[in-house]
Amino acid sequence: MTDDPEPVAYQHWELYLASQHFETADGWSGTAPHIELNYGVVTNVQLHLIAPMAYDAPFGGSTHYGYGDTELGVKFRFIQETEHLPQAGIFPLLEIPTGSKSDGLGSGQVQAFLPLWLQKSVGD
Repeated sequence: MTDDPEPVAYQHWELYLASQHFETADGWSGTAPHIELNYGVVTNVQLHLIAPMAYDAPFGGSTHYGYGDTELGVKFRFIQETEHLPQAGIFPLLEIPTGSKSDGLGSGQVQAFLPLWLQKSVGD
């Protein structure tokens, strides 16, 4: 999955209602739906939340549906794009284990991610 280094504008909101679906050799899993909320708390910084309803449907097993792991993050753009430089930002994220691990709706542990996003516009 990808994103860009540009945070939501100061004092603006983004709200998404979405779904993700994953199919592996073991079965199907995903979110149906999840809510993503982003807020521009200060210039070049956004707060981030994903609250998912998750499902797990293993082949040959019981299907489960319920609240999944909660995602919290802060996106910070630290380089503005110029004619020669790309814009750059970091987006530290925590996955909080709010979903049932035994039902396949969560990981059962806190997970931390520290992606670095780069973007350079070319032409019009």
